[in-house]
Amino acid sequence: MRATSIILAIALFCLPLSGALAQQDDRETPAYVGSESCAGCHKGETEAWMGSHHQLAWTPPDADHVLGDFNDTSFTLNGVTTRFTTRDGQFFIQSDGPDGEITTWPVAGVAGIAPLQQYLIETEPGKVQSFDVVWDVEQRRWYHLYPDQSLMADDSFHWTGPYKNWNARCAECHATGFEKAYDPASESYSSTQAEIGVGCESCHGPGEAHRDWALANGTYDPDRWAGLSDSALTMDFTAGAEAQIQQCAGCHSRREAFLDGNPLPGTPYHDAYRLSPLRPGLYHPDGQILDEVYVYGSFLQSRMYAEGVACTDCHDPHTAQRIAEDNTLCTQCHSPAGNERFPTLKLAEYDDPSHHFHPTGSEGAQCKTCHMIERDYMGIDGRRDHSFRVPRPDLTVETRAPNACTDCHADQTAKWAADRVAEWYPEGRHTQPHFGQVMAAGRIDTVGQIEGLLGIALHDGLPAIVRASAMDLLAPVSSPAIAAETEPALSDPDPQVRVAAVALQRGAPQTDLAQRLVPLLSDPVRAVRIATAREFLALRIAHMPADTTAALNSAMTEWQRSIRNKMDFPEMQMVMGGIGLTTRNMMAALSAFGEAVDMDPQMIEAWTMIVRIHAALGNRDAALAALDEAIAANPDEVSLSLMRADLAE
Repeated sequence: MRATSIILAIALFCLPLSGALAQQDDRETPAYVGSESCAGCHKGETEAWMGSHHQLAWTPPDADHVLGDFNDTSFTLNGVTTRFTTRDGQFFIQSDGPDGEITTWPVAGVAGIAPLQQYLIETEPGKVQSFDVVWDVEQRRWYHLYPDQSLMADDSFHWTGPYKNWNARCAECHATGFEKAYDPASESYSSTQAEIGVGCESCHGPGEAHRDWALANGTYDPDRWAGLSDSALTMDFTAGAEAQIQQCAGCHSRREAFLDGNPLPGTPYHDAYRLSPLRPGLYHPDGQILDEVYVYGSFLQSRMYAEGVACTDCHDPHTAQRIAEDNTLCTQCHSPAGNERFPTLKLAEYDDPSHHFHPTGSEGAQCKTCHMIERDYMGIDGRRDHSFRVPRPDLTVETRAPNACTDCHADQTAKWAADRVAEWYPEGRHTQPHFGQVMAAGRIDTVGQIEGLLGIALHDGLPAIVRASAMDLLAPVSSPAIAAETEPALSDPDPQVRVAAVALQRGAPQTDLAQRLVPLLSDPVRAVRIATAREFLALRIAHMPADTTAALNSAMTEWQRSIRNKMDFPEMQMVMGGIGLTTRNMMAALSAFGEAVDMDPQMIEAWTMIVRIHAALGNRDAALAALDEAIAANPDEVSLSLMRADLAE
């Protein structure tokens, strides 16, 4: 291993965080003061917020908030009977614990209000888990979130496992001013929050300075605080639609977080998160929602986003409800009158059978039925696709992605629906190509679709998330030619594109890669800097100018901090193992992969790497022992049994 790689490996695995990211501004960050402090001056907003899904995102486990039937009721699945009881005004759940033993715990918290309510259990001091048997508020019944899976205590997806940990996976979007505070050494949490539930300061920012500004009577000192708006808040909602959308997207997106809990409201999205691209398992090839992706990724694909539509054009930010429940929500813009804010709108009658070809007032005549398909998550929680797409049953024929037509007309084929659309709109969207056609083929045969995927990646008329997703598909097959052709994307205006373009440079010769990526170590966006730092880990550079070294150290420190913030994620242990392999630090890699399988015994790829490292180091007995442990945890995994047979020969 060369000297540069050794230094970087030591920095990531051994040393404490450097001071490279210390705040340069000596002024203060305001403190959180609580939603009650806002109510006196903002009575109307507070009344609207009370009882909202935001306010009730996380509540105490008391009689005012628990809706489930705890009157000695039970629920049985896979041979495990869970009981729900009440004693002395406290609510209890009795079920199988992390060791499989039936145990009784007090309910530690309540998540949500409708259409379901989930209950939280503190299994260890400070460690909170979300329980998988939940309450259906509308049908008044207990049900399991994953009834088709046999999730016993030895499964990492059991309610006591790492993927159901409230501190790491859920709390930051259900609380105000949340800090996870995980200690890898003791594997414990000391999480805190300013307020449970999504309060005023979750969106507007900590209110201490704003309160002082409002009540100062001329004594307010703006120089005491750092980076505040004219009304002394960290988030400025007068800054336009994009700022508002990014603030909402922090929770309403599928993403990787860089920070430890809530970013300070007003933090640009890509400084706090890396947005998940349109990957298989998350989205269909044409970008429609598949898994629970929380709106932002689909909205970024929409024409509405491109034209400057903001969340509050359709949603009341305080009640968290739509501003209308019928087609008037859409016809405030999509009508013969239009909307002067959006001058490119086609003025036409849309709420009419001449457009939707369904009886007036029917389900098929609702704008959302055709343009916002709905999918259920958590069993009963319907979420709508926010890409606002024109139905394309013709794409279903080619890509197998779903379509709104056969969602309703389930007894008909996609071809039948495509023929009807062609009759209604002979010059409609079905006559035009769609990126989903190339993406679907590229998911099956990336090499065979390189030219098509490059065409998407470099097409500045497509949404940035689509272009970044095409690059994401290309990354594993990148070559000098692909890296050279996509070099201009390194300076694209959108950070999603720049992040994805960085990974494509892996195919470039090392000298070209370094020269192209050095400027991005100082990119204004943290997501880009971290992506760039990752690529420098494997580079062998004998000497760098002082300013480049400083930029690299700063970016590496940001990446290091991001890693440290997610050490309780099995997925992050896999990243750490990969770093160990890249830097030839095999002991560090073994340690990380071992930590991954401790957290998630079903993580087959981690077991495989442990076995391969032991075998490569000539330790056959250790490799066999690891395989035996892996097979014991995953008896039905054929690949492990085959690997053991090969190794035993």
